[in-house]
Amino acid sequence: MILVLKRQIKGIPVLEVVGDADRHQPLPLVVYYHGWRSAKELVLTQARKLAAAGMRVILPDALNHGERLQPVSEVPSWTFWQSIQTNLAEFSLIIDYWRQLNLIQAGRIGVGGVSMGGMTTAALLTKHPEIKAAACIMGTPAPLAYARLVRENVQVHQLAQPDDLGLLTSWLTAYDLTEQPRAIAERPVLFWHGTADERIPYEQVAMFERQINDQTYAKNVTFLTANGERHLVKPALMNTITAFFKSNL
Repeated sequence: MILVLKRQIKGIPVLEVVGDADRHQPLPLVVYYHGWRSAKELVLTQARKLAAAGMRVILPDALNHGERLQPVSEVPSWTFWQSIQTNLAEFSLIIDYWRQLNLIQAGRIGVGGVSMGGMTTAALLTKHPEIKAAACIMGTPAPLAYARLVRENVQVHQLAQPDDLGLLTSWLTAYDLTEQPRAIAERPVLFWHGTADERIPYEQVAMFERQINDQTYAKNVTFLTANGERHLVKPALMNTITAFFKSNL
């Protein structure tokens, strides 16, 4: 039986998803992030699959989402970037909680997520060498390029935005994986993206694949392209993600 346990970790609402028999045993730990305007409960199916494969899975609610839901700022994209930044700030708090309980097996820490959660995942790789494997699903490793695209779209639609929004989100530079690809450091990383994704452009991931192709530090990176697929996770993909973590964590 798979247990789904509600917890509060330093004020962060999370679900712990784990096999009943393994609940008190050290296990590989996977922190898995949901997408924009979603919630932790909406990635429970993926978490159950990972838990059935022998992992402890932690599903946090991002700031402004789920149990932490707040109105979206009138400043375009501001709530989006704030949510990702808070995910990054809180990652170590989550890991430290399970580390102090001695429930992380041999330092086997994984991270993954969909859409906004995928962007969180790629950003975490730039600063957290303790991550052993990661899966960026429908996200982008290029938040600077994505932020520029969002600002351009806002201008096209003649919406008001601060002139210094780029400066206000300048922290993205430090977490852009395309700016520091060597941070991958030969770790297993899975990128999955549909070519017809209407929310996060497939080309940003395709460009990154071309950028790091044949580099030694990226020898364990896998890019999966889904021709014609849109911004949607299907059951077969969940099985692929589970197999990836089972093999690499």
